[in-house]
Amino acid sequence: MPTAAERAAHLDLVARLKSAYPELPDAPTPDLLDHERFTAYLKTVHDVGGEPDAPMTYENKQYEHWEHMTYVTCEVLAWRGIWLSEERRRIGNVDVGRAIYLGLPYYGRWLLAVARVLVEKHHISLGELTERMAEVRARYAGGLHGKTLEAKPKFEGDGSRVKRNAHHRHAVGKGDPQVYAGQAGKPKFAVGDPVVVRELPVLFYTRTPEYCRGAQGEIASVAYESPAAEDETWDRPDAKPEWFYIVRFNLSQLWHGYTGTTTDTLQTEIPERWLEAAG
Repeated sequence: MPTAAERAAHLDLVARLKSAYPELPDAPTPDLLDHERFTAYLKTVHDVGGEPDAPMTYENKQYEHWEHMTYVTCEVLAWRGIWLSEERRRIGNVDVGRAIYLGLPYYGRWLLAVARVLVEKHHISLGELTERMAEVRARYAGGLHGKTLEAKPKFEGDGSRVKRNAHHRHAVGKGDPQVYAGQAGKPKFAVGDPVVVRELPVLFYTRTPEYCRGAQGEIASVAYESPAAEDETWDRPDAKPEWFYIVRFNLSQLWHGYTGTTTDTLQTEIPERWLEAAG
């Protein structure tokens, strides 16, 4: 059991996690919060393209055993229809707050997603989960010492009564996005069309990066039909498929102060709702 001093030291560590701007207190009153900071707080934390930061050295690190097992667990949950990959991204990798998003290892956030989705979908209770975590911690008290964790389930079920994700039942054996083919109608844009990325408000998960919102590009290809990530994420049975496009941008126009050639381009995938005709 932790001592009073150990608890105080941990709380001191937690207190160093700050979400506010230095010039603002935590939970500022409305009169202290301007529009720019308000929209910055609401920005989805996974959308980091274009944010200034220190350079990082790329390291081709080998995955650890727990990372492999986490990946396998998440793939099995998708395969068995417990969730969509977009649900895992939203709940575990995105809508977790900036401190957790930047503070946990990549697969640590995947593992957190497993717990959150299984609890939220009533597959397990939070009480059951915390008791099992305490059980495993006690089993390996003192560390692993080079050993890998051993699964010791209390029971094994057949899964026949487990509620499946609606999209999984719809798409199994057909594929995604193939299952949506022919449902989005005629594409609004064609290859070569000049388009502008709309500046829509963003509250939660989206796959349209902020760095290209408001920018002009051109359609490089008409890709496929699917619900946009904003709707597919929530497993909505009425999510309407739309066309996705590969949009090409000129980098010298996209990035302020770009020092490359004027012919350098960037391509990214954007759903139709985010695009409008240029001019």
